[in-house]
Amino acid sequence: MANIIPRVYLVAGNRLLRETLTRLLKKRGDCYVCGVSPCVPETSSSVTESGADVLILDSVAGRMTDFAFITEIANQFPKIKVILIDMDVNPENLLKCVRAGAVGYILRDASSAEVLSGIHAVARGEAVCPPQLCIHLFQAFSRQWAAIPSARIKLELGLTRRQQELIPLISQGLTNKEIASRLNLSEQTVKNHIHEIMRRMGSKDRLQVIDQARLSGALH
Repeated sequence: MANIIPRVYLVAGNRLLRETLTRLLKKRGDCYVCGVSPCVPETSSSVTESGADVLILDSVAGRMTDFAFITEIANQFPKIKVILIDMDVNPENLLKCVRAGAVGYILRDASSAEVLSGIHAVARGEAVCPPQLCIHLFQAFSRQWAAIPSARIKLELGLTRRQQELIPLISQGLTNKEIASRLNLSEQTVKNHIHEIMRRMGSKDRLQVIDQARLSGALH
């Protein structure tokens, strides 16, 4: 199968970077430069009308809008993959642009081969990040994961929001009738929820539900 040539739109405030990348991409011939801009466009129309597959954004231009331009492209035009080129090893910028929707992060001292490899990688649906910065992505994910136990237990155990609400009440030793009164539910509904919680958690009784919830981080 023939390789697809990605269409690349370049936005860079630095003239030297802009001209160097444009020459590089045109010279190699395995990328097509469909547009070049010295700054973030006022709207995304110039990028989308170019038919770009990949948008390369200079970090200086990105910070001018606090990476809002990346968010706009990622939300409205998810088929366009965004790569940020940054001058320094900057974990904060990496996390900001990833949260905004970028799928590629390349340092400005990267080789031409690394830049081209990154373009083709994101065009294939992959993500690109310098190895020395990957640790910051893992650490950020770990911090967020630890901060949202309800999301963890929902993902791990498949509990609904209502079932999650019942767990701390079970841990308080409340009866089905008391829980029903607290949540304005029927006693039978509470009984059904607790039965489903025990089934999903593989617990034989309420004490095991509490233990499992603590292990999952839903209770402290």
